[in-house]
Amino acid sequence: MDWYPRADEDLLLRTSAKLATGIAPAVAGSRWFRDPERKDIQGELTGWPEGPDYSLRTAGDRAARRTGRAFLVGIPVIANIIANIGGASGSPFGDVPVRGKPQEPENEVEDFPVMWAAPGTLARTVPWQLDPARRPEGYATDLVLTSRRLLFLGARTGTLDKADVLGEYPRESIAGATRMTYSEVEADVRLTFADESWVRLFTGNPDSAERLGQLLSGTIRTVPEGELSSGQSDRLCRFLADLPDSAEAPLLTRLPSGVVMVEVQVPTKAGKDVHETHSILMGPSGEPAKPQPGDLP
Repeated sequence: MDWYPRADEDLLLRTSAKLATGIAPAVAGSRWFRDPERKDIQGELTGWPEGPDYSLRTAGDRAARRTGRAFLVGIPVIANIIANIGGASGSPFGDVPVRGKPQEPENEVEDFPVMWAAPGTLARTVPWQLDPARRPEGYATDLVLTSRRLLFLGARTGTLDKADVLGEYPRESIAGATRMTYSEVEADVRLTFADESWVRLFTGNPDSAERLGQLLSGTIRTVPEGELSSGQSDRLCRFLADLPDSAEAPLLTRLPSGVVMVEVQVPTKAGKDVHETHSILMGPSGEPAKPQPGDLP
């Protein structure tokens, strides 16, 4: 691992994280930075390099975009347009299918703020490297939650170099996190600070987005490997042995019923920064278990 928690804290979650991107037709491929009056604050962010200016896509823009991509991939134009009704840029046929329904049309369909922050609020202090349009090529960012703080890390992909600590916040400065399902693979999360400012992040995996909210709210708690029974430890070892070398460290959580859930993220070829989750549920002796009412959302 390229980063370790302090001796006085426990690692609860580490997941890839970057500023989200709009998927609804008018905001596809875009992101904006707003204050509570919905004014653009991109030029007010201290230390941020200049980034692109986005504008809402008109119906004509979207049709031209789809038609152009149809010729590039060699499929009939009409089939491309039909396949992409309601979609966003990214798939081989022009658009990624929209997932879920808009929770906030004003922030997901008519506009797409990834930062909502009044002057002097914490959201304005998140690192600029979270923005895919600003960070260097081949640079990736992670969100880390520990028992004491939340951090953003950065590192060049494909290396084992020590990660850069880009920003950190005490746990008490974080109000919570909400998974936003109207997003690519339903993996966006809104991270809200105690001062009510927020940023919208793409985590690459819906389970990571969900777990972040549950851990911050105290709905579930993590389990150190030292707390596992011998049977659970044996089951964990067998489970990890069957996963590819690219698998990340396991996340162990104890559900309200006492069942231990093991989750491991594995990078996929489905898209950049996208992961799939491999998981098992264990009873007290490591035996397979089923979730009980109230265990899972």
